[in-house]
Amino acid sequence: MTPEIIVQAEALTKQVSSPEGVLTILSDVSMSVRKGETVAVVGVSGSGKSTLLGLLAGLDLPTTGRVILNGTDLSRVDEDQRARVRAGRVGFVFQNFQLLPSFTAMENVMLPLELAGRGVAEQEARLGLTRVGLEDRMAHYPSQLSGGEQQRVAIARAFACRPQILFADEPTGNLDENTGGRIIQLLFDLNRERGTTLVLVTHDREIGTRCERRLELSAGRLVGALH
Repeated sequence: MTPEIIVQAEALTKQVSSPEGVLTILSDVSMSVRKGETVAVVGVSGSGKSTLLGLLAGLDLPTTGRVILNGTDLSRVDEDQRARVRAGRVGFVFQNFQLLPSFTAMENVMLPLELAGRGVAEQEARLGLTRVGLEDRMAHYPSQLSGGEQQRVAIARAFACRPQILFADEPTGNLDENTGGRIIQLLFDLNRERGTTLVLVTHDREIGTRCERRLELSAGRLVGALH
C-alpha cells in the first residue's frame, strides 16, 4: 500500500440474514482513495452505497475482504481499536444530521473535541461554527435550527478535529436544492482549504461530477470508475 493511499478496500463482501435467507448487500468490491482526493460513490437507492461507506469508515465489518484505513487493517483490530483509529482522524456527515437534541450548536461541535482531549474545544468550536456561517446561532438547539443550519452544525462538528478524511452519506438528502447546493459547496471549500480527503455517497449524479473521481455501484457490485 503506497503512502498516498488513505483508505483501501480489498474484495469486500457484506451479507446479512433475512427471512428470505442470506442477502448479499456488497459483492467483491475493491477500491482505494488517495489523500486529499474527492471521490463520489454513486448509484441508485439500495445499490449498497451507505453499506460501503460504513465499511470504509470502520463502523461495520465486512463478511469477507478487508479495509485498510490510515495504514491499519480494520479486520485485525477490535472495536475499541477501530474507534481509536477514527478518533481525530475521521469525520462523518450523515443525511439525518445526528445532532444531540439537548445540546446547543456550540456543545454539539465541542463534543468530539472534548472526547479527543483537546484543551481549546470552545475556541475551535467557535471558529468552526463561524466558518460555516453560524456565528449568530451558537446557543441555539437543533430544534431551533432549519435543516440546512443543522447540517452546517454537523459539518462544523465533522471538521472540528481537523480529520484527514471525511465520509459524507447523502448529506443533502433532507435538504431543498438551493440549501443542498450550499452544503456541497461548503464541503468542497473545506476539502480544498484543509486538504481533507472527501468520500461522498450520493444518488445525485450532478454532485458526483464535481468530484475528481466517481465510483458506481449497482446491485452491490462496483460496475465502473467514472471520470
